[in-house]
Amino acid sequence: MEIRYVDDGAGMEAVASALATADRIALDCEAAGYHRYSDRLCLLQIAAGSATFLVDTLAVNPASDLRQALEDPTVEVVMHGADFDIRLMHRDLGIGLAGLFDTQIAASLVGAKAIGLSALLQDRLGIHLSKKFQKADWAERPLSSGMREYAAEDTAHLLTLRSKLLRELEEKGRVAWAEEEFRELEKARFEEEPNQDPVTRLRAARDLEPREVARLREALAWRDGIAQEQDRALFRVAGDAVLLQIARESPGNVRELEQIPGMSERLARRSGEELLERLRKVDRAPDGEMRGYPRIPRGNGSGRRLGPEVEVRLGRLKAVRNARAAELGLDKGTLLPNSVLQLLAETPPSSIEDIGRVPGIRRWQAGLLAQDLLDAP
Repeated sequence: MEIRYVDDGAGMEAVASALATADRIALDCEAAGYHRYSDRLCLLQIAAGSATFLVDTLAVNPASDLRQALEDPTVEVVMHGADFDIRLMHRDLGIGLAGLFDTQIAASLVGAKAIGLSALLQDRLGIHLSKKFQKADWAERPLSSGMREYAAEDTAHLLTLRSKLLRELEEKGRVAWAEEEFRELEKARFEEEPNQDPVTRLRAARDLEPREVARLREALAWRDGIAQEQDRALFRVAGDAVLLQIARESPGNVRELEQIPGMSERLARRSGEELLERLRKVDRAPDGEMRGYPRIPRGNGSGRRLGPEVEVRLGRLKAVRNARAAELGLDKGTLLPNSVLQLLAETPPSSIEDIGRVPGIRRWQAGLLAQDLLDAP
């Protein structure tokens, strides 16, 4: 396998030349979200022909050279678990992928028990994939030779794995299922996350008193500002457990702040006073101004409670789905997600056509289950 590192215009010309004659390529992305505040695209791995190109997207913008091939539905783009990568390329490169073959989706539809890339390569091809650089900082430059080899391995075997899984799909008569899933995933786009109370990301915050929740909001905002300024992942500034303890104890000075288990002394001494002042403002405010943890009614996660009749109906629909999944050797959620079953339970369909119009259901799923769901006792 020839590995070519690309960080300039001349290198991109070679990539464009290779893509111009390829009818099938393997593609993967590396982002920096584990180490950095931003999860920006840092590296593209493209296997085309006999070469694997490692495109340094921090040094060169490859969009114009990649768009024609990646947006051409006649060029098959083989990826694994492409959802996040598709959104990342849309956001950072303005590219909307076409011609997708996702090996993770294919594996789920043939009933594979483990659908991670490493597990599939080991199981289907007998290839061991190293995890040495799984949590590496892909924004680091220069990339070591080991990191380059690791990155290239992610696409080196995708085309062979694709052929293996395609044969399994054909044997089971499920190619059309996969094609529908691939085309739906191609529609994925990056969308800004709606405004969300940051405390809802910490489950333990539900048990805090309103004033403690208010302190936690201030601590989260403090950490976010530092992380953004230093381009560091949030947990690398301070862990959630540290902030929860700060919210409970409300330390009065830097010395007390340093004593919080897991708190960096350097961080406390450098930026602790800003946090302490935020906490003091919360503690000086009257009780009436305290905004506690937002209470979301239990039920479906959308804020709606399920009535007793709907709960019973949902149970019957799940039983039908579960029995069919076992028969087909599929994961229950792969055959039909609970979210779709809930919609069917809340608004019972009166025909197969009604089921086909339920948001989120695929044609292949409706074809397999519609009549059974209608007939559910």
